[in-house]
Amino acid sequence: MKRHNTIEQTILQQPEIGKVILLEAESGNERLEILQQWLQLGAEKKAKTWLLSFNTQGDGLWSGLNEWLNQILPDIQEKAPHLIAKHSYELAMILPALRRQISVSNPNLTDSSVDEERVRNYPLDRAYRIIHGVINLLDSWYDYTDASPWLIACNDYEKAGFLVRRFFAELVRRRGKKLKLSLLLATAPNIGETAIAHLNHQFLAEKISLQLPAKPEVIVSPEQMSQLAQKLEEQIGRDSIELEIHGPRLVSYWLQSDQPEKALIWQARLLGVYNHQGFYEDALIYCQPVAAQLDCLCGKDNNMRWNMVGNLFNCYATTGNITKAYQIVQEEALLKLDAPAQLVRAYYIMAMFHTRFLPEHDHTLAEDYLNRSLSILADSTADIPADDRHFMTAFDMNGLALVKHRQGFPQEAIVLCKSAIEEFKNHLSEGQHRLHRSVLDYNIAQVYAAMGELEEAVIYFTSAIAADPNYSEYYNDRGNVYQRMGHLENALNDYHQAIELSPPYYEVWMNIGHCYHLKNLLEEATKAYSVALDLEPTQTPALIGRAQALEAGGHLEAALLDYNAAIAVNSQQPLLLANRATLHYELGQLTEALSDLEAAIVLSPNNPDFYQNRAIVLISLGQSEAASTDLQTYLRLNPDASDRAEVEESLSSLSKG
Repeated sequence: MKRHNTIEQTILQQPEIGKVILLEAESGNERLEILQQWLQLGAEKKAKTWLLSFNTQGDGLWSGLNEWLNQILPDIQEKAPHLIAKHSYELAMILPALRRQISVSNPNLTDSSVDEERVRNYPLDRAYRIIHGVINLLDSWYDYTDASPWLIACNDYEKAGFLVRRFFAELVRRRGKKLKLSLLLATAPNIGETAIAHLNHQFLAEKISLQLPAKPEVIVSPEQMSQLAQKLEEQIGRDSIELEIHGPRLVSYWLQSDQPEKALIWQARLLGVYNHQGFYEDALIYCQPVAAQLDCLCGKDNNMRWNMVGNLFNCYATTGNITKAYQIVQEEALLKLDAPAQLVRAYYIMAMFHTRFLPEHDHTLAEDYLNRSLSILADSTADIPADDRHFMTAFDMNGLALVKHRQGFPQEAIVLCKSAIEEFKNHLSEGQHRLHRSVLDYNIAQVYAAMGELEEAVIYFTSAIAADPNYSEYYNDRGNVYQRMGHLENALNDYHQAIELSPPYYEVWMNIGHCYHLKNLLEEATKAYSVALDLEPTQTPALIGRAQALEAGGHLEAALLDYNAAIAVNSQQPLLLANRATLHYELGQLTEALSDLEAAIVLSPNNPDFYQNRAIVLISLGQSEAASTDLQTYLRLNPDASDRAEVEESLSSLSKG
């Protein structure tokens, strides 16, 4: 009885809105009763409540979140069906079965290209856009509800996938207050902190540890698990949607069966699916078993070996484990593959390691690997089909263009990309490798943009867009070029198109903020920067942009908060310190202004403006001698100063004073 009174005083109290309670206790009926009681008390106070369970081994990487969305989707369909169309991409990724019922808006070539033409993998943060898109969906749907508080109890939260744990952390941060949301996260003892690693601890209301009995283990015989696995395997067949839905459970069944080796092929297939979709962190659970058993999995099938090595490389390299990625390609490809086509691919990957991924770049070695690859392709005796030979040649030229660009030879990079385009035009039909054709145009555009040849950059960005009109990043990047050219309306049109084609990402909103600021539309700029910071609150460029827009609009206190946040992220930024000093001065905070300028001068002692600004502050503080010294330093560092006469007059006045 005493324990239940304690629970009532802690867990079963009125939940704090926008906060999380972490409960560590053994999983079992008693812990489940606590979660149910917590939700029941909330329901009695008119809150909407959900009890979610998490098990990636059974329900896949979206476990728990997919359960919740399935529960609320009928209400969204009834009250705001347009939201389902607007967020069709996010919903279809999390709920694969929906792809049989709805059309996914704006598929791009990275999504739709056939396997052998998929030459681009999504960056790591692409998956995070799905998370933010679903949060936006919930935000919009909430406006169609009765605005009751939301209570969600999450059982076995430590078993949630990487992206799902990040989702709930971001949901609390971004919309916890608006949704009147409270979370109760239940984990096994001693692992709760790890499970909430994504959560900013300012949102953690309480951590509670209870001694509860564990639920008895349910034992199913290996023979029974084999039967379940065989039945589920028949259900999945070769249906890709069924694989996404039931594949993780099938792997779990086989691993618990009397034939655990049968799990391997399904682990490999799921690794491929997650890799293509850009869910790299969650794909890592399949990397270790696949990497350890490549010989068993692939046998003498070199094509399969290369596909597996490629998937492993992408997952390891993208998640930052460069050493493991390099080892896989070196040991499982270069040392074990001798077929020309596979060697060509392996040499390309090794080149990318040395020019992009390894901490110390070796562009010369990268160039050597690509030349070796091109030599194989130029050998007419090499057993490579003609279409593959021409595609691989163009692909290597593109890789070599990257190396040349990084070596500081942009014109050579452009020539190589254009030669690759000609390779396609002269030897392959127009419908082949549409994705890579758009990538080549895009790469040429990027090089021209880096060179400052902006009109040429626009031409090639436009060509890339014509080839792949639903790829959001193309519009964002062309918008950046338009902005540099001063074509601000064109830039805004491209940025807004980028927003329409993708779940939200902060870069495009930050760029919109810059564009509005250039148009002196300060309120619109501030709103755009605020959207960017809602998505990524520690992005210094957006913080600085909003601070400058607020400052220009006369909102000095608000601007100061943004400068404070930017400097908290990185205090070693002399220009930011100097800008904040100006705000402090305008607000009459002279001591703070002086402190910022002194810190800025330590970081950048040869910047004359810092000394002039410090002199102004020192004069206001009555420190004439120190101010004179700073003004003299200003003139010494800036002998051709346009305001020399004014500064010398100030020095004269200070000496007389």
